Amino acid sequence: MTTMADVAREAGVSTTTVSHVLNGTRRVNEKTVERVHAAIARTGYRPNTIARALAGARTQSIGLAISGVSNPYFMDVIGAVESEAAARGHTLLLGDTHDEPEKELQMVQELVHRRVDGLLLAPSAGAADGALRFCADNDMPVVLLDRFLPVPFDQVGTDNEEPTARLVTHLAQHGHKRIGFVAGLEGLSTTDERLRGFRLGMQRNGLEIDEALIASGSSAHEPARDATNRLLDQPDPPTALVAGNNSMTIGVLHALRDRGMTVPRDIALVAFDDFEWSDLFEPRLTVIAQPTDAIGAEAVRMLLERLDDPDREPRSIRLAPTFVTRDSCGC
Repeated sequence: MTTMADVAREAGVSTTTVSHVLNGTRRVNEKTVERVHAAIARTGYRPNTIARALAGARTQSIGLAISGVSNPYFMDVIGAVESEAAARGHTLLLGDTHDEPEKELQMVQELVHRRVDGLLLAPSAGAADGALRFCADNDMPVVLLDRFLPVPFDQVGTDNEEPTARLVTHLAQHGHKRIGFVAGLEGLSTTDERLRGFRLGMQRNGLEIDEALIASGSSAHEPARDATNRLLDQPDPPTALVAGNNSMTIGVLHALRDRGMTVPRDIALVAFDDFEWSDLFEPRLTVIAQPTDAIGAEAVRMLLERLDDPDREPRSIRLAPTFVTRDSCGC
């Protein structure tokens, strides 16, 4: 039996384009329309109108492809997404991308094949050439979550640069000059933006940027533990540290504990990302707290608006985080 995929191959277009031509769901170039109709004639394709009607119906489901499901920040975002989706009558299908482009593409393909109405994606460093290209080719509505890319998709997340600079300024105001930074996974927009913010904060306060005091913690616990040890092994180690996310903060604290160092008596510590239980630490952590509930809810709203109006201009929304002063900075 001839399928729509056979027609697409014959016409040299995607199956999505064939679908748009048959259903009139989007304007298609006239020459392309002619190619599709010619391919239909050559292959003898006969659309199944019942199947088409079923395929065109919404499933009231949303896919969420996100990295590090065990990350407390992302767990909070997932909870907010699920709550907002449920309030709007949608179920949530969740997949962990592990921040690996191949795994991410596989997970996105699986969610699309399960016929979700749209996708929320916290993109990996290779998403533009993998998962996002697949979504574009299959006309899948997408909202990027947390991480911003120069691509024509709706996006929502937090401002990263200025808040990180504020953390550095806060430490500088406490007299710290040797400030170390535990950076996230290379290639992520959040890593790049927070690193720029760290450098900006150092420059604003007239402090030397020692590249030896910047170490990659790869956005994870154990690499951050190793990065902290490298920073503290320097001949002139830092007197204060900035951790680039909450998973890395845990790794930093483990490294300090292993060395018998006390915060803030031996070293000051501030971090990007709050924990639900961060004020239970001793000392309590000074952090930049992201508005996780607002990010998750806004992502769902943007996706449903995209479904209702596919031709609207893509939007990028950055929500302001909160600077939370506690004890770990020496206050």
